[in-house]
Formats: sequence, C-alpha cells, structure tokens
Amino acid sequence: MTGYAFISPFIIGFLAFTLIPMFVSLYLSFTSYNLFTPPRWVGLDNFEKMFTADPKYWNSVKVTFLYVVIGVPFRLMFALFIAMLLNTKSRMVGTYRTLYYLPSIIGGSVAVSIMWRNIFSNEGVINTLLGALGAQPVQWFGDPNAALVMLIALSVWQFGSSMLIFLAGLKNIPYEMYEASSVDGAGPVRKFFSITLPLLSPIILFNLIMQTISAFMTFVPAYIISKGEGGPMDGTMLYSLYLFRQAFMFNNMGYASAMAWVMLIMIAILTAVLFMTSKFWVFYETERGR
Repeated sequence: MTGYAFISPFIIGFLAFTLIPMFVSLYLSFTSYNLFTPPRWVGLDNFEKMFTADPKYWNSVKVTFLYVVIGVPFRLMFALFIAMLLNTKSRMVGTYRTLYYLPSIIGGSVAVSIMWRNIFSNEGVINTLLGALGAQPVQWFGDPNAALVMLIALSVWQFGSSMLIFLAGLKNIPYEMYEASSVDGAGPVRKFFSITLPLLSPIILFNLIMQTISAFMTFVPAYIISKGEGGPMDGTMLYSLYLFRQAFMFNNMGYASAMAWVMLIMIAILTAVLFMTSKFWVFYETERGR
C-alpha cells in the first residue's frame, strides 16, 4: 500500500488531466457543443464537414505539413552541425553549450515570439540588413510564403534540445574508430558518412520523431506572430491555431475535438511510418546493422 500511496499523485493527475479529458474529447467530437448549451449528438457530421466542406481546414493541414516537412529537417541539420562544433576540444565549450541551449529554453515563449515579430517587421533588423546588401525589403507580414518562412526560421532557432541529444550521441562514438579510419586514409567527409551518421542514426530517429510531434503541436509562435488570425491570407494558420480558433473563438468545441482526434491519428500514422522505414537507415550495433 505504501507504493500505491507514493504513486497516487501521478495516477490521480493522469486520470484527471489526461485519460478522462481524452474520453470526454472523443465524445464531444461526435456532438455539436458551444460551451453554453448541452452537447447535441450529431454523429459523424463534424468529420464530414472537416473533410468535405471546410477549405480552411485543408489549408491548415497544408501549412502545417509544409512547416513540419521543411522546418524539422533544417532544425535537425542545424542542431547536428552545432553539436559537432561543440564536440571539439575547447576551453570554453561549457559556456558555448549553455549559450547555444538558451534559445530552446526561451524559444517558444511569448516574449521571444514578440521579439521575432519586431525583427521581421518592415523596419526591422532583417529588412535593414537586406537593404544594406542592396536587396529589396521583404513584406514578411504581407506575403503568406514569407510569413511561413519567418515561422520556420523561428522553429530552426529552437534547436537546443536536439543539439544536446546529438552531443550526447557524439560523445558515445569511440574515438578509436576515427583514429583507425585516419590510418586507412579516410578524410573528414568519409568519416562523417561512414562512422558518424551510421552510429548516430538511432539518435537521429529519436530526434526526428520527437521534433515532428512537437512541430505538429506548435501554437504560440503562430498565434503571437499573426496576432491570433493566422495571416496573412492564412499563411501561418497552423493546425493547432485553427483548432484553437474553432474551440475558443467560434465556440465550436465539438468540431475542435474532432480536429484534435484527426491530428492525433495523423501523428500516429506518421510516427509508425518513420518506425517502419527506420530498418532501412538506422544502424543498431547489437543487431549487426538491423
């Protein structure tokens, strides 16, 4: 009984804030519910509207997939590049690791999103630098594609957590393997593709899955940068932002619940696909390459 008493806070919290709300959300996804009147059972109407009569929903799906497909690889590549730099011997390496990790601590905060909005404003630092280089200023808040690029840039800037995991993986690669490859005449590029990437592939898979899930749930930067509107022209209308607007701005709680479950299914399918394809590119030493 003592053991159950110790874990009871977790069990109560899990039931009250995770499991029960999930089942309530599943029930609401089959209802019409506006928060002020009792839910009314409508069957699959919310899902039918989502897939056949809501072009804004499909736009949010498209914007989210672009954000994930472009943002996550860039974020991982940048994190790996910084991790490899920090894996070199240096006196100030501890300070550098702290400085590089700071963006991940504050990267998704409201303050940083506001700062990002100011940096990319018409008179901001980015347009000032473009002008100094002789380029035309970009209307970051007037062009949907430019606005999405701005949002992806903010995502890439939050590379700290992935970088630390990559750094831990790099520390576990035996240095003797690099020395042996040097004796065989391998250069830095050959060492990277023949030693570093294969031995780091399980870490890459882990980071890829975690960052993909995180990217699907991105909300605060899109909300702050677009002032909650998802503009310009729905160019930053991420899935989670559109879900929020349906739930708390239009009071379509049933429709928002249906959207949440569809997003859960999409993430589960994408994660399963990544796991299924991992047997072709992830190297496990204990299984002789498979």
